[in-house]
Amino acid sequence: MMRMRRHEPPLPEWRWQMPRLPEGASARRWAAYLASAVLVGYLTAYLVIFPAPLLHGHEAVPRVVGLSLTDAMGAIRKAGLQVQDGGSEPDPATPQGFVIWQDPPPGVSAPAGLRVTLVSSDGPPKIPVPDVTGLAATLAQRLVVAAGLTAAQVESVQAPSVPGVTMMTRPPAGSVLAPGAPVTIVVSRGAPTIPVPYLLGMSQGDARTRVEMEGLQLGSVTRRRTASANPGTVVAQTPTAGTLAAPGTVVDIVVARSF
Repeated sequence: MMRMRRHEPPLPEWRWQMPRLPEGASARRWAAYLASAVLVGYLTAYLVIFPAPLLHGHEAVPRVVGLSLTDAMGAIRKAGLQVQDGGSEPDPATPQGFVIWQDPPPGVSAPAGLRVTLVSSDGPPKIPVPDVTGLAATLAQRLVVAAGLTAAQVESVQAPSVPGVTMMTRPPAGSVLAPGAPVTIVVSRGAPTIPVPYLLGMSQGDARTRVEMEGLQLGSVTRRRTASANPGTVVAQTPTAGTLAAPGTVVDIVVARSF
């Protein structure tokens, strides 16, 4: 039996060939493609990488965030732009008077005379003095420190309340202060315990000595004509004898004078 050999046509050899453009159009089209690519690259660099004003009379808005408000205003005006005050806001990280925000942002192309709004820092947020009235001095100090302020010192005053209890603060509760500002705590020393001595009939000099011995002070001395007392002796006093007074209380007296 004879075998028939199948003959298949040879495969054509594959080669990449650049597509052909119609005659007379190839050079023009490739020139147009090349010009477009160059233009896109130029605009990308011009607008994104190296932004600059596109039109005559336009300026790039300078970056002024972080500058003092005075320096920022000078830089804006130097660029031919105007400044608009946008107020101030608390900022924990920026000192008072420095710019924290601007609009338009830096780098934007702007026509001459455009207004640039600047917002400056008002410093860290203010802290209200806590109300510690009626608390023990040590607890009052801890609360003041916990609020972010400084317990500067403790003063005591005579008051009809339990010794050691906070009467007030200086500045008073509710006052708004910068972080770390000093606050004085005023506590009670207890009720007044010094009885005002009896001064009637004493000379002015003796009355002064007696008042000062008790821890009080002699205040005003008024002279009054009277026939019921010897001239130069005390005929009246304020506060009256026996009144409980705090140390340093002022005692005023009236001294008789001759007709």
